[in-house]
Amino acid sequence: MPRLILLRHGQSQWNLENRFTGWVDVDLTAEGEAQARKGGELIAQAGFNPTVMLTSVLKRATRTGALALDAAGLKDVPVVEDWRLNERHYGGLTGLDKAETAAKHGEDQVKIWRRSYDIPPPPLAPGGEWDFAGDPRYAGKAIPDTESLKTTLDRVLPYWNEAIAPRLKAGEDVLIAAHGNSLRAIVKHLFAVPDDRIVAVEIPTGNPLEIDLDADLTPAAARYLDAARATELPPLPGHAS
Repeated sequence: MPRLILLRHGQSQWNLENRFTGWVDVDLTAEGEAQARKGGELIAQAGFNPTVMLTSVLKRATRTGALALDAAGLKDVPVVEDWRLNERHYGGLTGLDKAETAAKHGEDQVKIWRRSYDIPPPPLAPGGEWDFAGDPRYAGKAIPDTESLKTTLDRVLPYWNEAIAPRLKAGEDVLIAAHGNSLRAIVKHLFAVPDDRIVAVEIPTGNPLEIDLDADLTPAAARYLDAARATELPPLPGHAS
């Protein structure tokens, strides 16, 4: 039975500053680094020994994964980065202070942009400070100018089918160090979470989510390794909610 661990990156500088981050490559705070190391210690205690770590191209995720592997004594695990595991693109909200944005547009509108399943924020204007079109990491890629959780899933799911599922079906254990929304997309897919319920699913930072999968990659069991900081998980497929 393959095991999958999802690890959301630790606190970033813009998390601390309460800004919409999305694809901006912001580093971890000291607290975020500590959260990543704690996640690694929990991974070691669980006896988890992945054959690979998959992560996004953003440093807050790559560094979280690296710190966790180091803390777990798993320094030789190969690492594969892919932009499709990036955080959701926040479009025209990128870089803005969340409280100031709510004061300007109204809390209800900002809640729709942040929490609705399929309504994205306004698109990012081309040529601005946060225009990623010239970033060499995305050369030749059809990158978005805004995303909802739905369109985030639309880019994560092909990567799941192409690069993650085959490893798990071959019996490999896999660690994914990524972001709140790209990991929620994976959780939605695996647990068959309805559109109107995925918006309420929270994945805590630095708390590894272990998922035991059957041969069809359906979750057979799931738990957060730090039970004291666990959030409610969706019901396992085939179980009553």
